[in-house]
Amino acid sequence: MASPGASGPKHIAIIMDGNGRWAKQRGLPRQLGHERGVEALRRTVEACRNLDLEHLTVFSFSSENWKRPAEEVSSLFALLRLYVRQDLNTLAKDGVRVRVLGSRHGLPDDILSLIEMAEEKTSHNTRFQLNIAFNYGARDEIVEAAKALANDVEAGRMNAADIDSDAFATRLWFSGVPDPDLLIRTSGEFRLSNFLLWQIAYSEMMFVDCLWPDFSETELIDAINAYKSRERRFGGLTVDGLQSE
Repeated sequence: MASPGASGPKHIAIIMDGNGRWAKQRGLPRQLGHERGVEALRRTVEACRNLDLEHLTVFSFSSENWKRPAEEVSSLFALLRLYVRQDLNTLAKDGVRVRVLGSRHGLPDDILSLIEMAEEKTSHNTRFQLNIAFNYGARDEIVEAAKALANDVEAGRMNAADIDSDAFATRLWFSGVPDPDLLIRTSGEFRLSNFLLWQIAYSEMMFVDCLWPDFSETELIDAINAYKSRERRFGGLTVDGLQSE
């Protein structure tokens, strides 16, 4: 286990919050706030690649977002279409692997096709992984994992006594993705909003006042530097600068 502050994060997760407020403060339509949010995502992906991170996970569309007005839901889908169509070739060429994680139930056919295309086209890339949580809710993810385990026990493929955290993790939508080292939420809100509840058990968390459309490499580097100054004990103790369980 690394000593305190010895290294930077390899996996950052971001709750991209504040698009609507950014637009409202400027007297602009919410749609324009979401469009500027896509530009912020573009900047952040590039910055993460340049900083040699291995994973970036972003909360793009929550399963609770279906409760928003139909027009706004449609505009959020349109932004995913736009992002994939405009950026996929660049991401593929730059060695970025794209994974879209969440429930596929209820998504329009063309969105499903775009997701499959993005994942297939970038499946062999290894430089950096962009995980997009889309139609995602952590409670839904946990319930689906529990159902999968129950089905395996019922079918005789495993015994209930064999269920442990590792077995559970392999049934999650985010199976195969390392847990985030650092979680950032923009806009000054102090909530997790049903995001990665299983995976962030030992993540460092930072809540920044910056609205997502204004997020830049500067804010990202500030968060990384703050992360480096923290002691990560993972439930252990720090003794004379060394960590022990």
